[in-house]
Amino acid sequence: MQIKTILAGSVLIAASAAGVQADTSAARIALSNNYAGNSWRQAMLTSWETVTGPAVAAGIVAAAPAFTTAENQATEQAAQIQNMILEGYDAIVVNAASPTALNGAVKEACDAGIIVVSFDGIVTEPCAWRIEVDFHEMGRMQVEYLAGRLPEGGNLLEIRGLAGVSVDDGISGGIHAGVEQFPQFTIVGSVHGDWAQDVAQRAVAGILPSLPEIVGVVTQGGDGYGAAQAFAAAGRDMPIIVMGNRQDELAWWAAQRDATGYETMSVSIAPGVSTLAFWVAQQILDGREVPRDLVVPFLEVSQDSLDADLANTPAGGVANVEYSQEDAIAAIEAAAGG
Repeated sequence: MQIKTILAGSVLIAASAAGVQADTSAARIALSNNYAGNSWRQAMLTSWETVTGPAVAAGIVAAAPAFTTAENQATEQAAQIQNMILEGYDAIVVNAASPTALNGAVKEACDAGIIVVSFDGIVTEPCAWRIEVDFHEMGRMQVEYLAGRLPEGGNLLEIRGLAGVSVDDGISGGIHAGVEQFPQFTIVGSVHGDWAQDVAQRAVAGILPSLPEIVGVVTQGGDGYGAAQAFAAAGRDMPIIVMGNRQDELAWWAAQRDATGYETMSVSIAPGVSTLAFWVAQQILDGREVPRDLVVPFLEVSQDSLDADLANTPAGGVANVEYSQEDAIAAIEAAAGG
């Protein structure tokens, strides 16, 4: 399976579990999540429960509840974190609505002696830890892939994610850097799909009548299938749409490949990165020295790996990998060693 192969080649696999082994059995780790309105976020929350449930049952930590705000608003999430401070959690794992707007609440948590680990949507407050994917590269490589497929270039449509979130800014910045690197491409339209197929479909349908011929669609995940539906409904030629590892995207891609020979690629961050953040927080509580910034690879599905990856992705889900305590220790040791 391509996803497993990529991870097996990273620093996250086959590590020793030998750690500090302090007692964290009384520790409580909370997840603060800003948004749950798409399949990636749902898979992320499911992965959190899948890994933290047995950890609580085994007595590794006392509790690991997950909390999601009703709206994707930084003010609401900041209040949520402040409530967690009052409730006395030992660590807070954060998928943040904004890289900067939560910094005040995060600093309050740190000042109260609470460990804060951010992932996916990271925070810039220096007292927090960050588990990052190189989202900039994830955007740039999409244009590089299209340049290999379409050396003459052409017009691109960009589908962005949630406005104001660091992930959206990072991927979009990489896409625009890719267009600078491969100037035969021009971005002629940009819409926000909020990493959700239905939102992306409506947004693309709304802008298509004003656009010239599109040869490629660069995306952020959760939007490829919606874009394809919009192009089909409009009777437009189907461009090369970069997919985002959702099962419906992979299934559509496989069907189009079988019918017409359609080729593309798919890339995203694993929703199970939430479980890596959990174990990193547990290891910090365990007394381990952990660098403030850890980097994990993104997951790519290729034309060759499509069938295997699709078979391993549940209906309505996202291609995924969940992390163990050993994986976290490996990532920490690799980061510490440079």
